[in-house]
Amino acid sequence: MAKRKKNKNQKSKWTHHYRMVVLNDDTFEERFSLKLNRLNVFIVTLISAVLLIGATTVLIAFTPIREYIPGYADVTTKRNSIQLTKETDSIQQVLRTNEEFYSRIKMLLNGDITSEEYERIDSTAKVETDIEITNLKPIKEDSLLREEVAQEERYSVIAGAKAKTNFVFFPPVKGIISGDYDAEIKHYAVDVAATTGTPIKAAADGTVVFASWSVETGHTMLIEHAYGLITVYKHAGSLLKEQNDKVLAGEVIASVGNTGELTTGPHLHFEIWSDGYSLDPTNFINFE
Repeated sequence: MAKRKKNKNQKSKWTHHYRMVVLNDDTFEERFSLKLNRLNVFIVTLISAVLLIGATTVLIAFTPIREYIPGYADVTTKRNSIQLTKETDSIQQVLRTNEEFYSRIKMLLNGDITSEEYERIDSTAKVETDIEITNLKPIKEDSLLREEVAQEERYSVIAGAKAKTNFVFFPPVKGIISGDYDAEIKHYAVDVAATTGTPIKAAADGTVVFASWSVETGHTMLIEHAYGLITVYKHAGSLLKEQNDKVLAGEVIASVGNTGELTTGPHLHFEIWSDGYSLDPTNFINFE
């Protein structure tokens, strides 16, 4: 009975009514009164606290007021940070591409080919050579037509036995071939003998990506063309173009010389590369 009475008393405390009265201090006239109990006060206080927390959260999350709170960045700064992150990522990709490209150029200049590269080197040219060697034994009436077609295909760059949009090379210099293309001895070029000072011309339209001096190859120039093609000119007597210059097919870019430790006399060391594969220049250009 005592326990039940105690619980009843505790319950009555929460529901027991109180009156809050506001009186005039001079006349003691009642101005305002409010009937309360502990339960109502607790509920009103709890609801007010929840509303206050919710309103504060909304103000911080969805209004510029949060910018004045330490630790929160303003919208402009956050947007700029995101943009800078994207630009940094793009720059890193460009740098990786450029590093790979220049490493390939360095490989061409030094003649350093890894075993993996060597296994697949000149595979494109070999496919073309196999096709050309095949004897189809044409009839006599077709010989002239076949000769004309073969002459046109001879000067078109072929990759996978398919011509690349009628791409034609211009002879960089006329002369006698003193050194043939031979991938087995890592001579990925033809040496064209010519007198000192003979103009060297660009084999096709492109952009000069390297024009400088090398101890072994002397004055050297690399020109990048369309379709991933690169032509290399070594042992020149002088260079008439600089890096990043635009050149046209047949435009004079250098002169024949005898520079560099690996030279054997006045000549042009000429290479053609397609997407990392070396090609035999005599398959596309008539140097004589």
